[in-house]
Amino acid sequence: MSRSFFAARVEEALNRAMGRMLRRLGWKERVVAYTGYGDPTFVRVMARLTLAPGRSAAGVIGRELLRRRGWRNFFAQPVVRGTIVVHTSRGPVEVPTDRSGYIDVRLENGTLPPGWQRIEYSTLDGRRTTGEVQIIDPSVDFGIISDIDDTIISTMLPRLMLAAWNSFVVHESARQAVPGMARLYRDLLAEHPGAPLVFVSTGSWNTHPTLTRFLHSRRFPLGAMLLTDWGPTSTGWFRSGRAHKEREVRQLARDFPGIRWVMIGDDGQHDPAIYGRFSHDFPDHVRAVAIRQLTPAEQVLAHGTLDSLESEQMDRTHSVPWVTGQDGWEIHVKLDAALSEQDPETPRTDTP
Repeated sequence: MSRSFFAARVEEALNRAMGRMLRRLGWKERVVAYTGYGDPTFVRVMARLTLAPGRSAAGVIGRELLRRRGWRNFFAQPVVRGTIVVHTSRGPVEVPTDRSGYIDVRLENGTLPPGWQRIEYSTLDGRRTTGEVQIIDPSVDFGIISDIDDTIISTMLPRLMLAAWNSFVVHESARQAVPGMARLYRDLLAEHPGAPLVFVSTGSWNTHPTLTRFLHSRRFPLGAMLLTDWGPTSTGWFRSGRAHKEREVRQLARDFPGIRWVMIGDDGQHDPAIYGRFSHDFPDHVRAVAIRQLTPAEQVLAHGTLDSLESEQMDRTHSVPWVTGQDGWEIHVKLDAALSEQDPETPRTDTP
């Protein structure tokens, strides 16, 4: 088997060394649970094993640092190649973490009924936490896939500075929601009880707690989040955000073949191309595509030019309707009109 990219090996070695030092200072393992999803046959659970300050003097100082805005997001020390115990109805399952402390696995769903449910996780020494998962009834045929930055959150920052600013500086109460988007999502889900909302973003998993609090405070519906891990990979310096989104969208279509998705994004990056390719290849899995149009200033901050990435948008001559708008109110009106014209019983004949 070939060796991992050298930067990945260096990162793992540094994390191991830091972990040993923090354990000597009294830091203990803890599980950070992420929002997942499933159906009556499986559940996708995602979590991370990290080290947290204990009760020592050094631990008190560490907790004070973590309470400060920003630090609590990225000052998380992963447990390299550790173990998270997932407590299922059929008993505990020990799941190994990767070199960054993450797990992302599918387990058999024994007894969890449709709806929002809680799953319990623990460390090997018994520290427990819980995470939420949405179990989708097989009869559900509607769902929403949504981007986050510039789609539901207006950042007004250069893309290269966005992650650092949101993670180290800005408290979630200072971030701005795109007008009308929360109402759009609430109305869509109210019309389709039990339907999933899944956020697919290139944002880091470290921002999951901040994003969850932000969405709750702005009255967005609860939804699973499919984020990504930053840093070097086994093959290079950076992960491909576009590849991450394409992979997760197709995975959702495989996991829920009976659902036709409303795909919502913005024209500041690759959403038109990603959604366009998927809806072109698998139109029977898509109800509609809705793209938020960024202002010229937002376009400059997103990718350095005044224009949207129209050259990346795919041919729209197929049957999937596309709507655009500058905010959620405009998109809401156009999307309602597009969805009202559709026959919800269109059969599906393709597989992603």
